[in-house]
Amino acid sequence: MHIFRTTLLLGFLGMMLIGLPLDGMSAERGRNACRGGDRLRIQDLDLSPDPMIEGQRIRLWKVRIRLDGNRECETEISVREGNDLVGQERHYNLRPGINEIEVQPVEGYRFRGREHCFDVIVDLEGTRRRVDSDRRFCAYQKSAWSMREAGDRDGFRR
Repeated sequence: MHIFRTTLLLGFLGMMLIGLPLDGMSAERGRNACRGGDRLRIQDLDLSPDPMIEGQRIRLWKVRIRLDGNRECETEISVREGNDLVGQERHYNLRPGINEIEVQPVEGYRFRGREHCFDVIVDLEGTRRRVDSDRRFCAYQKSAWSMREAGDRDGFRR
């Protein structure tokens, strides 16, 4: 009888825990979460320092993202190279218009090889999606690694 009561109590506690929202859960739980219909577009993606020598640690990813609409929304944003996470996922509150955000790099990531292309990923209604952009964001090695393009901005101040 004691085992039955213990099992029943643990079952009720487990069901209560399943229904509780956790702080670490994705942004879809928030009232102002970004939704699938919210139009997001990447204006620019840069890294700091730029240029950088092979093997040097990335200090910061700089993302310029545009939110079209008339309301703020909350989402999780990360930077990926293919399936590899290179910019840590973090919660952001986006305002309508251009948002300049800083994404911390993954500690062990370094440039190696010839070319690296990146995507910005956001959480829209619990689904991770690549954000649209007008071009690809790639780093190429010349004498050093760089993502700068002709007419590119100097980056935003840090």
